[in-house]
Amino acid sequence: MSLSERIAPELPYLRRFARALSGSQQSGDAYVVAMLEALVADSTLFPNDIETKPAIFRTFLKVWNSISVNSGAEGESGASPADIPERRLEAISHRARQAFLLVAVEGLSPSNAAIALDTTPEDVRSLIDKAGNEIAEQVATTVLIIEDEPLIALDLADIVTSIGHTVCATASTHTAAVSAFKKHNPGLVLADMQLADGSSGLEAVNEILGSFEVPVIFITAYPERLLTGRRPEPTFLINKPFQSETVKAIISQALFFENKATKSAA
Repeated sequence: MSLSERIAPELPYLRRFARALSGSQQSGDAYVVAMLEALVADSTLFPNDIETKPAIFRTFLKVWNSISVNSGAEGESGASPADIPERRLEAISHRARQAFLLVAVEGLSPSNAAIALDTTPEDVRSLIDKAGNEIAEQVATTVLIIEDEPLIALDLADIVTSIGHTVCATASTHTAAVSAFKKHNPGLVLADMQLADGSSGLEAVNEILGSFEVPVIFITAYPERLLTGRRPEPTFLINKPFQSETVKAIISQALFFENKATKSAA
């Protein structure tokens, strides 16, 4: 397969990533073009010994990081409401911003994000923590955990608090989840699909969303039940067993971009 054949399918994702980093599609596309021109001049810049997706992000970031202005996080003032996510991104340290976008938005695993960033998985974990805490400084909130396994609920609570948010309650059944939400009105819900009494976390979430809009992240060993059921939109899905870095990144994404879910259609 030629280099152009490897790169072409990934260009839409690279353009999305470049837009998020630069703050505009026009600016992002200019950096993508700069990377492509660099590859035309010297194709050996592309690392052929690794998977295509992390390889293309790694090549792009070499071009991006070679421009000194991109090592800062300064932005312009006077943003419109539509520009809020871009302005929030500018407040995140540039390396942490890159790691956050690679994992949360582009869906790279922490190990592939490490390849793209030309660093170690341990460094990616540290960067994700840094991004999560910097995001929490802007949008810190309370979190309801709907989970019937106590150890998993405890693990999720540790993850939530480690990046600056607060757990307001945990619930292990449909009824308890709805009651806890009405009592605490949290800013985020983490929900399992199958609960202690055989009830459904999806049905509990849909009942909650009948009266409220709130970001929801499903964390489940049964993803097919969400994909085939009446799910709220937008839907964030994390498979069990999960990596803590992925949970942190998706929490930050859901809050950062204000992705409030709405009830699924009947």
